Amino acid sequence: MGLIDFLIRNRAEALALVLQHLFLVASGTGAGICIGIPIGIFLTRKPGLSKLVLGMANVLQTIPSLALFGFLIPLLGTHGIGQVPAVIALFIYSLLPIIQNTFTGIRGVEPAVREAALGMGMTDWQILVQVELPLSLSVILAGVRVATVISVGTATIAAAIGAGGLGTYIFRGLRMNDNQLILAGALPAALMALAADFMLGRLESILKFHRSSGKNPSRKWVPALVMVGIILIGFLTLSRVTRIPPIHRIVVGSKDFTEQVILGELIARQIERRTGLDVERRFELGGDLCHRALLAGEIDIYVEYTGTAFAAILKHQPIADPGAVYVQVKREYLERFGLVWLAPLGFNNTFAILVRGDEAQRLSLRKISDISRYAPRWRAGFGQDFMSRPDGYPGFSRTYDLKFVEPPREMDLSLTYRALANGQVDVIAGNSTDGAIELLGLVALQDDRQYFPPYQAAPVVRKGIVERYPQVAGALNSLGGTVSDHEMRRLNYQVDSEHRDVKQVVNEFLEGK
Repeated sequence: MGLIDFLIRNRAEALALVLQHLFLVASGTGAGICIGIPIGIFLTRKPGLSKLVLGMANVLQTIPSLALFGFLIPLLGTHGIGQVPAVIALFIYSLLPIIQNTFTGIRGVEPAVREAALGMGMTDWQILVQVELPLSLSVILAGVRVATVISVGTATIAAAIGAGGLGTYIFRGLRMNDNQLILAGALPAALMALAADFMLGRLESILKFHRSSGKNPSRKWVPALVMVGIILIGFLTLSRVTRIPPIHRIVVGSKDFTEQVILGELIARQIERRTGLDVERRFELGGDLCHRALLAGEIDIYVEYTGTAFAAILKHQPIADPGAVYVQVKREYLERFGLVWLAPLGFNNTFAILVRGDEAQRLSLRKISDISRYAPRWRAGFGQDFMSRPDGYPGFSRTYDLKFVEPPREMDLSLTYRALANGQVDVIAGNSTDGAIELLGLVALQDDRQYFPPYQAAPVVRKGIVERYPQVAGALNSLGGTVSDHEMRRLNYQVDSEHRDVKQVVNEFLEGK
């Protein structure tokens, strides 16, 4: 009942996400049909190329979706995030089953049938349209069926690049430790896949029946239906891809965790309140997509952390002086990327080494160095970011001389909190301002050897935006120093633990200031 109540209360957003999901699947699979079927037909005329083409399609199918999204961002420039790369990725993943089934279906037509058609004086085009395609349609449709089901599942991951869809609820639920949100995204996606599989399966069965009975009603209506579908999908895709944005518009991005979404909404609302400019929100971008999207001009502003910029992007060895880090980051970003760092918001969200509260009390754990004696019997779980960064696990384990019973489990950051709370791991690296720390009864250990650099949060803006709209910089600089560590933790807690709406939380914060 809780899930149903949630969907009823949020029916407008849920419906919008379902429609976004349907658009992604229809566009990606529709493009796959438009390109894949002609390629499959071509291969039946040039069978010597079939191994090469199908092999290439097979290789494309094996590329992990997030990696493919990452490749597409610099290639697509200003369309590098959002629905365009998502549709392209779904198109690529749909090609193999459609090409393969088209090739197999047409090649499976009895040679005697072709010979009879030739004997009747049919041309190659007439044989294809009036004989081969109708007889192989059920096999081709089976490939479309597989491609559609694959697209429904893969489209959930597209939320990581701001493409929307039901994956938005899934990622948000993982981040907020909310099973209801996860189900709100996963269940409709599963039902969508089952519905597509059932309907296309029924159509496939009907075509098989007519083929086995010698009837061929598909000769007239199937080509017309396919053409109508192609035209509709084409117009829909073009209308979304080529839409003209407002002239005076600022695009605000955020990374894919609660604090970043709050900060993205904070600076978006501040710009709207102080400048009157239109603001578009592109939140919950995974990995380093915000930085790459900013460089590509796909977004104009997002909030970054000085330590992340210093160590992970500029590739410097971490240092402990907050002022020195900020000054160097500000200078190098402007020189190398044409990006402007504005005033820090006021809080420092450093890495927090977390253990369960009862464990910390039982073993008298207060500092990170206290766990070195227990580490050989403990299991660690760290986010991918922490494992790969120069200011992350490699230097951290050396500084504190930590050797765990097995290599740390590398997982999504939001899942590490659950794993720790459920006893599946014994220590994780979270964020010091995260609301989940209090919610799950975790304890942050003191960084007694001062390993972690400062992570002051500040808006980063494209230089062209600052020059064109100086009032934007003024509005955001007025937020400088207004968000303390305690306030940021409280805002995170209100969203993660109390499940309050981000916009409401941000509005209350701004009104209070």
